[in-house]
Amino acid sequence: MEFVLYLLLGACAGVLAGLFGVGGGIIIVPVLVFSFTLQGFDASVLTHLAVGTSLATIVFTSINAVLEHHRKGAVQWPIFAWMTLGILIGAGVGAKTASLIQGPLLQKIIGVFALVIAAQMALDLKPKASRGIPGKPALVGAGGVIGWASAIFGIGGGSLTVPFLTWRSLPMQQAVATSSACGLPIALASALSFMLLGWHEAHLPAHSLGYVYLPALVGIAVTSMFFARFGARLAHKLSPRLLKRLFAALLFCVGLSFLI
Repeated sequence: MEFVLYLLLGACAGVLAGLFGVGGGIIIVPVLVFSFTLQGFDASVLTHLAVGTSLATIVFTSINAVLEHHRKGAVQWPIFAWMTLGILIGAGVGAKTASLIQGPLLQKIIGVFALVIAAQMALDLKPKASRGIPGKPALVGAGGVIGWASAIFGIGGGSLTVPFLTWRSLPMQQAVATSSACGLPIALASALSFMLLGWHEAHLPAHSLGYVYLPALVGIAVTSMFFARFGARLAHKLSPRLLKRLFAALLFCVGLSFLI
């Protein structure tokens, strides 16, 4: 029965990712926390397990997105390469940071992040292009910060990378495509770090690889890869403003429930 839940979660995350251009992690992490709580997983590990599993699913969903963006020639690979150097370091440090935070506190931090993203989407806040493309050291530094934060929140980093690149005058289409490409090393490095950091954790449920719960990973990955395309097609038929506000309302409820 729990596997059916993960299949449905993957479908919802895929549709939302396609509709709103954000990684499914912002939805996957809260739902996994609720699911793992109902399944009776140990409170000391379930939040870390939700974050690590979310990051592992993004590895699979981002591959499709990167291939599609590359086919359209929108990925700026030199920017991706330099940011990835920072991402690989930042993601490892972020996973270590998350492992040192107690589960309940980590939930509150994720709740605050969900509220911030909800406000950004509801008010349609976007940074104006005010500076040129940064140099290599700045790209490495930005990648480090984004990788660090993404590992803590269990996301692919799109909600951080896209605003940064548009602020630095990259056209929106290229910013989204390059951000999508950056999501792959973020997810890969972070998921591997969570696996290693949780490897000897005594309170993990069966079928876990460190802080990655395999039944949830398989179920979510199977359906999210397919439904992301459906969500992208649906986005062209519905009002973007209404969709963003509905999604913001959903995130607001999620963030509030984590804080309460």
